[in-house]
Amino acid sequence: MTALKPGDVDRFLAQPPKGGALVLIYGPDTGLVSERAGLLVAKASEGDDDPFNLVKIDASDIVSDPTRLIDEALTIPLFGGQRVIWIKDAGGKNLLPAVSPLIETRDLSAFIVIEAGDLKKGTGLRKLFENDRSAVAIACYADTTRDVDQLIDQETRAANLTISREARAALHSLLGADRMASRGELKKLCLYAHGRERIESEDVEAIIGDASAFELSQLIDATALGDLAKLDHGLERLDAAGGSASVMAGQALSHFQMLHRMRAIVDRGTSAKDVVDGARPPIFWNRKADIARQLTLWPLGDLDKATERLGEAQKVSRLNDKLGVPVLSETLLTLARVARMHAQRRR
Repeated sequence: MTALKPGDVDRFLAQPPKGGALVLIYGPDTGLVSERAGLLVAKASEGDDDPFNLVKIDASDIVSDPTRLIDEALTIPLFGGQRVIWIKDAGGKNLLPAVSPLIETRDLSAFIVIEAGDLKKGTGLRKLFENDRSAVAIACYADTTRDVDQLIDQETRAANLTISREARAALHSLLGADRMASRGELKKLCLYAHGRERIESEDVEAIIGDASAFELSQLIDATALGDLAKLDHGLERLDAAGGSASVMAGQALSHFQMLHRMRAIVDRGTSAKDVVDGARPPIFWNRKADIARQLTLWPLGDLDKATERLGEAQKVSRLNDKLGVPVLSETLLTLARVARMHAQRRR
């Protein structure tokens, strides 16, 4: 298998191989999975949306009829061009009976893209690809700080806007768990700022700082500070607004991972305030005091346990968003009780 490194993914998407190929795009960031699959299909098909050349198939249809995929792959386009097959929503579905014959077909002429969710290493479809050198796998994980910066730059440049340092810092605290959601929020922000030259932090608060973002950053801070009343209220509002458990879990996990890195610096003798002030990317000004307080409440050992619990909640929410909401809620409430206990001991 050719498991592409992060630095090679963009080049592959921009210049996919000519002729036949079998590509698996998977990972916990379902928005990024969808975005990359769409980019790859568009490039491979060269914009040709002729239904004889570009075939979109739901994975459930392949499961019910495994021979359909090989039939589609071996079909020769009537008027020439590249045959591109896009299989969507393959996460959690057994495609092995359908894909295995394709792996064994060395003269494959179709370009096949399989879009899946988070796949466990060494099992199922991912294992099939790992055991074949001719296939390509692209993993999609939550955006890093650098990825978020690039995303912000892409959307603001496209809208002929610049962005202030404070507004960028605010966005870093709100984006990154899901590429599609992040891009959607940025497009909405740029539309709001249309007609002006620069996006300011007030714009971020006005547009992304609504129910979808409580809101989310406030909910996470309430968890880490042990504010059970605010957390209960926030969970009710997010659930009523139909917030994605997977996105919420990813943001909460990223926050506690940040606390873990910062707490390690505090334990080496730097004050919590200095660590927060020197954070990169910078922390939005109205959260600095809360995060400094969180660093005094959470020891490293408990932060280890917190990230483990949130990782499990995120995994559940990816597989079943309806089940993910109660699981994540219970996890956040448990962490808030831990924070409250530490706060009471410090009195």
